[in-house]
Amino acid sequence: MKISYNWVKQFIQLDWDAEKTGELLTDLGLEVEGIETYESVKGGLKGIVVGHVLTCVQHPNADRLKVTTVDLGDGEPVQIVCGAPNVAAGQKVPVATVGTTLYDADGNGFKIKKGKIRGEVSNGMICAEDELGLGESHDGIMILNEDLVPGTAASEVFAIENDTVFEIGLTPNRADAMSHYGVARDLKAGLLQKDVKLELITPSTSSFRVDNRTLKIDVDVEDKTLAPRYCGVTISGIQVKPSPEWLQHRLKAIGLTPKNNVVDVTNYVLHELGQPLHAFDANFISGNKIIVKTLESGTKFTTLDEVERELHEDDLMICDVDKPLCIAGVFGGINSGVTEHTTNVFLESAYFNPVSVRKTAKRHGLNTDASFRFERGIDPNSTEYALKRAALLIQELAGGEITSDITDSYPTKIEDFEVRVSFENITKLIGEELPRDTIKNILSSLEIKINSVTDGGLGLIIPAYRVDVQREADVIEEILRVYGYNNIKFDEKWHTSISNTSRYEDYKLQDVVATQLISQGFYEILSNSLTTASYTALSEQLKTAHNVTMLNPLSNDLSVMRQSLLFSGLEAISHNINRKQSDLKFFEFGKTYHQYSEDTREEQKHLSLLVTGNTNAETWRESKPVPTDFFYIKGIITALFDRLGLNALKSSPVKNDLFSEGLTLSLGKTKLVEFGIVKRKVLKAFDIKQEVIYADFNWDQVIDVVKNRKIKFKEIPKFPQVRRDFALLIDENTSFAEIHQIAKQSERNLLKEVSLFDVYQGKNLPEGKKSYAVSFTLQDEHKTLTDNQIDKIMNKLQQSFEKQLGAELR
Repeated sequence: MKISYNWVKQFIQLDWDAEKTGELLTDLGLEVEGIETYESVKGGLKGIVVGHVLTCVQHPNADRLKVTTVDLGDGEPVQIVCGAPNVAAGQKVPVATVGTTLYDADGNGFKIKKGKIRGEVSNGMICAEDELGLGESHDGIMILNEDLVPGTAASEVFAIENDTVFEIGLTPNRADAMSHYGVARDLKAGLLQKDVKLELITPSTSSFRVDNRTLKIDVDVEDKTLAPRYCGVTISGIQVKPSPEWLQHRLKAIGLTPKNNVVDVTNYVLHELGQPLHAFDANFISGNKIIVKTLESGTKFTTLDEVERELHEDDLMICDVDKPLCIAGVFGGINSGVTEHTTNVFLESAYFNPVSVRKTAKRHGLNTDASFRFERGIDPNSTEYALKRAALLIQELAGGEITSDITDSYPTKIEDFEVRVSFENITKLIGEELPRDTIKNILSSLEIKINSVTDGGLGLIIPAYRVDVQREADVIEEILRVYGYNNIKFDEKWHTSISNTSRYEDYKLQDVVATQLISQGFYEILSNSLTTASYTALSEQLKTAHNVTMLNPLSNDLSVMRQSLLFSGLEAISHNINRKQSDLKFFEFGKTYHQYSEDTREEQKHLSLLVTGNTNAETWRESKPVPTDFFYIKGIITALFDRLGLNALKSSPVKNDLFSEGLTLSLGKTKLVEFGIVKRKVLKAFDIKQEVIYADFNWDQVIDVVKNRKIKFKEIPKFPQVRRDFALLIDENTSFAEIHQIAKQSERNLLKEVSLFDVYQGKNLPEGKKSYAVSFTLQDEHKTLTDNQIDKIMNKLQQSFEKQLGAELR
C-alpha cells in the first residue's frame, strides 16, 4: 500500500523528516518496506533558474541561432547560444545552468555542459516547456512573468509537486489503516507517546446541501444481509473533464492513473478515507431506480475490462429495473460508468458484507482497490460522511448541483462492541506494569472509549471499524504496539522452569524418530492440510463422502482437508524431480481428516516416509549408485521400531490399493505401518515416471503401543561368547526358520543367537539339496564355557538336525 506523506500532512501537521516518520510507522505495526520520492516534474527543476535576457544578437556563423547574454542573478551575466525563434532581449526565461540534468519524455537524462556552438561559447540552455517537463510545446522558449527576479529557482515559480511515498506492508488484519486518514490516526496515537500532541484534521462536509430535488433515484435493497448499508445521491449538470493538477499529483504519487474529474474524486476519497465509492451515469439507469440484489446463476455481465462473465447466484449486484450495472463492491459494468458525455451521476457509497465480496472477487479472479477494502471490513459508520465529501469535491471540480436527498438504507445499525480488559492481564502479557494513565491515554488516542473503570480493569467500547480488536488480547496488543515494543525493558535475570513430562510425550517421540531419519539422509517436509477433492478418485478406499470440505475455499485445489499424506508427499516429489532432484528421501508428521458421518469427524496423526531414486549420490568411489527398493525402506522401518523398543512384529500382505505390492506390520491386532511400492496409476497423476516407495505409520497407534511397552533391563554378561559354525546339507525345501526353531528347542539356555551367513545351490551338490552355512553363538552368563560343554551342545544340535531334517554335515 502506497501512502503519500504530503497527503497525510493534510490530516496531521507533522514536520518530521520522512525517515523518522517511517520508523514510527514501523514501530506502530505499519511496516514501511520502502520510501520513494515522487516528482511531478522529473528532477524537480533542480538547477533551473529565472534568467533575464540582456542582449540578443544574430549568431555570426548560423542563421537560425542567436547569441544572448543572460543575467542569472549572481552579478555576472553569461553567454548562451539559443536556437528558439522567439528569444529576445528583455525577456524573463527559464535557464538550465551548467551541470543541470534535464530529462526527455522517456525519462532519459542529459547534463548541460559548458561548450561551443558554431564557435560561440554557451554557458547553459534557455528552455522550452517540453524540455522542462512542464508541457508538450516546443514552438519556442518559455516566456516568464516580467516581475520575476533573476536567479529565482524555477521550483518556486511553477506549481510542481515533490512528495515522499511510503510503501507499507499492510497486514490483512489492519483494515482500519487502509487509507491516509487511518495512517494519520495511527501516527497521532504514536506521536502522543513521544509527547507530541497534534490535532487530527478531518475534511469538513458542513457545506453540503441539496440544491433542488429534480433527479430522484429510488433505492431498493433486496438483500440486506449482503448490503447492510447503502447510500446514494444524484448530482446533475456536471462537466466531465481532466482533474486539476493537485488531484492528479495526489493520485500519481500513489501509483494511480488519473481518468477524469469524477472518477478521480471517487478514487481520491477511497484512498483518503478508506470508503470505496462508485459513480453511475444517471442517464443510463432505467426506471430511475437502483435495486441491490442477487441474480440467477449463469447470468451474463460484461465488466469494465470488456470481459463477459457468468454470475454466480451468490454474487451481489447493483441493478436498475432492466439490467445489472455493477458487481457490488468489486467491479463496475462497461455501460454504466462515467464518460466525457456524462452530465448527471448517481453516486454510491455502501457497506457490503466482507465475506460476500471476498467470495465474489475470488470467483471472478478480480482484485480491485474497492474489493481489497470491502473484504477486509471498512467503517460502516463513515458511509454517509464519505458520500458527502465526494459530492462536494465533484461539485467543486465538475460543477453541477445536488439534485436529491441522500438515500440511506441502514435498517440494522452495526453497533460498536464491548470488551473488558484487566490490568493484571495487561501486565502479564506485556511483561511490564504500565502506568494506568498511560493505558487510558493510548486507548483514547485510538478512539477506543472507556466505558467503565474499576480497580481490576476497564470496560471498553471498540469502534465498529476495528474488526481486528475483538478480544482482551487484541486490546492488549493495541496498547503494546502504541506504547512501543522497544520501550519494554528486559530484566537482566532470566527465569526458566523445567517441566516434568513423560518420555513418551508425542513431541519427544517425534524428536527421537526425526533425529534417526535425518541421520539416515531423510529431509522433513511440511505440506498443506488443504488439498483437492479429486485425489480421492485415485483410491477406492478413499471416499468422497468422507471429505471434510471448506465452506470458503481459497481455490478448488484447496477445497478439502486431506485424507492421506501420500498425495501431498507426491506433490513434493514431483516438484523436486521437475527441478532435476531425483534422489529423494522425505518424511512428514501430519494429520489426516475424515468425516465419517454428519456428526462424526475424526483426525488421525500419521508419519509418512517417501523414498525414490538412489540411496546415495554417484561418487568416484562408487560409480554405480544403488537404487532404493522395497528392502531398503523395510530396513529403515525396522530400525525405527528397534529404536522405539518394538520388536516381534507380525507381517502380512498390504491390503491398501495405493500400493502395487507391500507389507503391513502389526503388533498383535494393532496395525502400525503399511509400506510398499506406489502404483504407477497414482504416480502418473503426478507425472512421476520413477518408482516411489511409501510408508504410512499410524502414529497415534505407535505412541499407544510404545507407552504400554514395558522395558526390561538386565546386566551385560561378563563372560565371553563362543561361536561355532555348521555347513548343513539339507533339502531345498527346508527353510532357515525351521533350523532356527530346532536349534532353540535343543538348547534353550546357552544358545543366544542363530544366524545364516551363506547359501549355496548348484554344482557338486546332490539334486534337490542345498547348503546352509549357519553360525551358533553360545554364552554362559555366569562362567566361561569349557570345550566339553561346547562340544556337547554342538553334538546335540547336529543330532537334532540329522534326525528332524535329515541334514548332513559337509
